[in-house]
Amino acid sequence: MIDLSVNKETLKKNILRARERGVIIPSFRQMRNPVGEVPEKIKEKLKGVGMWDINPLNLFRITWKNERTFKGGLYGGPNFIELPSRLTGVEARIICMAGKFFPTGCHKVGASFGCLAPRLVTGQFDTTGQKAVWPSTGNYCRGGAFNSRLLACESVAILPEGMSRERFDWLSQIAGEVIATPGTESNVKEIFDKTNEIKATRKDCVIFNQFEEMGNYMWHYNVTGSAIAEAFESVKGEDGSFAGVCLTSGSAGSMGSGDYLRQRYPYSKIGVAEALQCPTILNNGFGAHRIEGIGDKHIPWVHNVRNTDFATAIDDGDSMALLRLFNEPAGKAFLTGDLGMSAEEVDSLALMGISGISNMLASIKFAKYYELTKKDVVATILTDSVEMYLSRIEELREEYGEYTPARAAADYAASLRGIKTDNFIELTYAERKRVHNLKYYTWVEQQGKTAGELNDQWYRQDKTFEAVQRQTEQVDGLIDAFNEEVGILKTL
Repeated sequence: MIDLSVNKETLKKNILRARERGVIIPSFRQMRNPVGEVPEKIKEKLKGVGMWDINPLNLFRITWKNERTFKGGLYGGPNFIELPSRLTGVEARIICMAGKFFPTGCHKVGASFGCLAPRLVTGQFDTTGQKAVWPSTGNYCRGGAFNSRLLACESVAILPEGMSRERFDWLSQIAGEVIATPGTESNVKEIFDKTNEIKATRKDCVIFNQFEEMGNYMWHYNVTGSAIAEAFESVKGEDGSFAGVCLTSGSAGSMGSGDYLRQRYPYSKIGVAEALQCPTILNNGFGAHRIEGIGDKHIPWVHNVRNTDFATAIDDGDSMALLRLFNEPAGKAFLTGDLGMSAEEVDSLALMGISGISNMLASIKFAKYYELTKKDVVATILTDSVEMYLSRIEELREEYGEYTPARAAADYAASLRGIKTDNFIELTYAERKRVHNLKYYTWVEQQGKTAGELNDQWYRQDKTFEAVQRQTEQVDGLIDAFNEEVGILKTL
């Protein structure tokens, strides 16, 4: 469970700081249903605010339901696209939630909010004297740094030195401090080592570790889960069936949406994907890969493994090939000319970053393995968009030369239509327990958890994951009370 004990003295400081900086904190119910729950006064103010502006009002844009405009937009239905079968090669319908339309262009701004807000409204974090530390493989520290600015506190962003240039360029303007750790997205232990060093030597810093913070799980369970359900209901028609959700692991926070969806659609499945070059879940493997944003070589504490039905692996070479196919001129010409996709359909593929492409490929494997039909709907998430990876396309062009029509046809045949059901396992009870047990080596041996806590996640979900689900109403009550004390809403 999330610790919701209140430190009254620090809470008073946070209330005063929020009053000084004009901060109003959104509740989970407002992020789920902004159309009906966000006050009209705030909606009116948002009409003059850009989505990426450093303005506390943008806390109310931490939702899947923003209008697709970057200045003055309000709310609508959940942002998603449906991939045409002529692209995917499967009958099943694949819907992809689009993270681009969050502040920072990525849904991780929501996950980081879920970690920070409960500690802020309980006074467990002091916005006036402490710094929020955001260990990440890329996007989470961007979201954390952005939220820190909006919530009037200092931040420290930690990410591997091998991440894309776009991330570092933006962070240099937003975060108070940026720390680059050795390696790339699979070097999570190096990130943990740095956070442990900070914890031991810098008493003014508080670590918000997305891999263990249950606020990450809470946000995705409530906000992402409900948004996916709403997207499905909008497209299902008369006989549509929700087959399940398939997501690359990363911090595994988004896997929490699967728990929500399983409760709403009991026969649906929850699948997890990882890079073939680092198959930790599949066979306890290790290695480096190029699918930016998914950390490996460990099982995140917030991953509810007991509720996960299958695992699969995606070759990072396929993701990089499709990054070019979807965004190079020759690739777009192939998709419209040879494949018959509309210009609008092709343009929508730019909503996929590298991990989003991997999520799409995992969803295709899901559909093929279970022989899904045209009545079945599979959901996945596009964490961010190609805008975070334009430098990667430049690097691929420099390494392999100009992208040609022949290369486009070959990449489509091999890396998309050629996707098979290899490196795919259904997780039996024993397999799930094996994966769950891998948490021991990271979290008990290295990060201070106890074997009892680990066992509770498996045997007492009523005390762990299900308990966090039930805490949402309590967190919303604390947020409402905080805003009432701040008093800003009354004066808008």
